[in-house]
Amino acid sequence: MMRDFRFSIVVTALCLALAGWWGHASGMGVLPALWLALVLGVLEVSLSFDNAVVNASVLKHMSELWRQLFLTVGILIAVFGMRLVFPILIVAVATGEGFGTVVRMALEQPDQYASVLTGHYPQIAAFGGMFLLLVFLSFIFDTEREHFWLEPLEHLLAKIGKADAAAVIVAIAVLLATKLFVPAEIFGAVLLSGLCGILLFLAVDSVDAFFQVEDEEGSGAGIGKKAGVAAFLYLEVLDASFSFDGVIGAFAITRDVVVIMLGLAIGAMFVRSLTVYLVHKGTLDQFVFLEHGAHYAIGVLAMIMLFGIVHHVPEVVTGLIGVFFIAASVWSSIRHRRRNPELPSPTSGS
Repeated sequence: MMRDFRFSIVVTALCLALAGWWGHASGMGVLPALWLALVLGVLEVSLSFDNAVVNASVLKHMSELWRQLFLTVGILIAVFGMRLVFPILIVAVATGEGFGTVVRMALEQPDQYASVLTGHYPQIAAFGGMFLLLVFLSFIFDTEREHFWLEPLEHLLAKIGKADAAAVIVAIAVLLATKLFVPAEIFGAVLLSGLCGILLFLAVDSVDAFFQVEDEEGSGAGIGKKAGVAAFLYLEVLDASFSFDGVIGAFAITRDVVVIMLGLAIGAMFVRSLTVYLVHKGTLDQFVFLEHGAHYAIGVLAMIMLFGIVHHVPEVVTGLIGVFFIAASVWSSIRHRRRNPELPSPTSGS
């Protein structure tokens, strides 16, 4: 266990040290800065546990090299790219200001920065919500799943999934249905952002086929890339979709962007380590419905993000819903194993 989390512990210590220094330098105070960073870290983990489970279902098929890249290079993209640079880019595009100007705004005028960023939540929510909805639909419409949790509902959905592009059709229908409650003046922007989320999912999903073609042409490296690059891109975009809600929600706790980045970095690092831990322990094989629970939680999160365009849903509600589905799936997995004692006993993992 310590092997999987040691890097996270080091990063946490570093982030807390930086948070303490920043609290002293900015006048916030060392202890308040440390406390806020810890709270944000816990918030990120609580909102993203289902993300870790889904990540593990992908990561277990990747080589050790790509797992390490996910834990190192991937965390740099997740923390600095999605939790710091991307929000600044959103504000820069919205205000027409330069990147440096927006950075100064974030540091010197955090209220104005937060106001502009949260003002564009409808577009952010539509983009991330549609991507996450397709993650859920692709799983629930999968006709080749070995286990079905909520029978006969899942058997019915699997039959629907036999139709070509069933997940995309449902996703577009849901997006168009937002016209029923989204104000007319922002529906166009929401529709465009949602379509971009759908297109990104399809593009990332198509990378797999792209590398398969290379392998058929005799490159000799297609299989490794197929299991590495395609999965790596998918995991990064999935993490980005989860991070949108966390970044926006963090401004309800503090407006200090440095503390927000450090706190979310702690949480993001532990989510990644938790992902690797689940793979090493073989948890998904031991708890056969855990992946189901995580995907249902993601599906609900996607709908909450779309609903959140007009009505804010407290982050604690989102977190509790995720905990409910995870706990229910673990309980169902335990019952399943008890009813099927002939199944192989859980292993301790490597």
